[in-house]
Amino acid sequence: MEREVRVRFAPSPTGPLHIGGVRTALYNYLLARKTGGKMILRIEDTDQTRFVPGAEDYIRESLEWSGIELDESPWNGGPYAPYRQSERKPMYMQYALQLIESGHAYYAFDTAEELDEMRERLKAAKVATPQYNAITRATMKNSLTLPEDEVKQRLESGEPYVIRLKVPRKEEVRLKDMIRGWVMVHSSAIDDKVLMKSDGMPTYHLANIVDDHLMKITHVIRGEEWLPSAPLHVLLYRYLGWEDTMPEFAHLPLLLKPDGNGKLSKRDGDKLGFPVFPLRWQDPNTGEVSSGYRESGYLPEAFTNFLAFLGWNPGTQQELFSMDELIEEFSVERIGKSGTRFDIQKARWFNEQYLRAKPDSELANYLLKALKEHNITTSHEKAEKIAGLMKERVSFPQDFWQEAKYFFIAPTEYSERVASKKWNSQSVAVFEDFKNELATLEDFNADTVKDLLNSILERHNMKLGQVMQALRLAVTGAEAGPDLMHIIEVIGREETASRIETAIDKLSPYAAA
Repeated sequence: MEREVRVRFAPSPTGPLHIGGVRTALYNYLLARKTGGKMILRIEDTDQTRFVPGAEDYIRESLEWSGIELDESPWNGGPYAPYRQSERKPMYMQYALQLIESGHAYYAFDTAEELDEMRERLKAAKVATPQYNAITRATMKNSLTLPEDEVKQRLESGEPYVIRLKVPRKEEVRLKDMIRGWVMVHSSAIDDKVLMKSDGMPTYHLANIVDDHLMKITHVIRGEEWLPSAPLHVLLYRYLGWEDTMPEFAHLPLLLKPDGNGKLSKRDGDKLGFPVFPLRWQDPNTGEVSSGYRESGYLPEAFTNFLAFLGWNPGTQQELFSMDELIEEFSVERIGKSGTRFDIQKARWFNEQYLRAKPDSELANYLLKALKEHNITTSHEKAEKIAGLMKERVSFPQDFWQEAKYFFIAPTEYSERVASKKWNSQSVAVFEDFKNELATLEDFNADTVKDLLNSILERHNMKLGQVMQALRLAVTGAEAGPDLMHIIEVIGREETASRIETAIDKLSPYAAA
């Protein structure tokens, strides 16, 4: 009988959640939903020295905004609670002691100074990677080198100690990764990792293995940076007697800088002007503020669609996927092995597509919100018309105001470049007639306005292309934009006539030139 698929996302509350972490959570979520399984979130807070206030709430809000739903978590509970490792602290020691009793772990009493001395000795001996391992452990202060009664006395006296995994000296550790195939590492490359720290807290290595086993996790999808630790985790599963139920592993490719050289970092975002966090974050210690995709105007569905394609592809030409479609098409086998270059222009493109797909009535709300902030009132019907005209020209919700403010505020400045080339006495003569005759139109709309302008141009023996850019300048102050006749329809005849009259007055030196 096949086990129910159970995946987990296990972030540490040490700061804001990087978008690479959101991508990891997304892939886990897609697999869970695709297979009818469960999505678990576990907070891995064993390193209390790095805990950052507000980070856990940030993780929760980021996932909610991204549309990633959790079946079990610290916030909505579940059958394997608690879901914070710090609250599970009492259960880990028994497994560390089990490893000691079976001969797969040992007590180590070395001080920080003694560990530093050991590393310096190894460096002096030209050892490339100084490690506490099968060779060096023999020269250190641990339960493998000390007499049994001395070990007992040190433990009873409360002397600080750690528990280390006893890694075999000559053994090949094999792991089948769902993305990379077989991974083989010689045990000589694995050091005797600390499993329990002197403060009684487990390290990540022990805690995550114990928790994944107890929570019946079937698949571990995580970042490539954990691949070097995977053989160690295989040993732990084996030594604890859980190898038969060990989860399948998939190590995701790195998110690379835009130039492809190295892992994407916050510094890259700061330097190149894009966010690397899903939401805005203010560091509680320094007060430093980092931008977020939500606050920058990205829609959550565009953000998750963009993230899904950073390492995975559906094998077709389709790029726009709803969450349900992503779930339907997702498979771990279609995740690439190599790092994925981050392209903020592609993220922007996704956002544009999702904005354009929204109904004008919904887009109007973005504009109405901005108008309210500027103490401007208008009808929802007018806002809807403007949104419909502008949606092909915007990338973010806030662009509706930036691009469409001339619908509400008459221009006071004009492009000298356009005026010097396009504003002349012939066009002014057309504009004089046009502003005067707008009042004669019984049915005022884009079509009748265009017909009127064409008839006036015919009288003046001129063509539309000779005056359009200058007329746009007079009405909007902009050099480009959506169909001008539709703009005039929305602005209205009186306001259009007033703006043309103002432009004729202010740009008169160009007409006289």
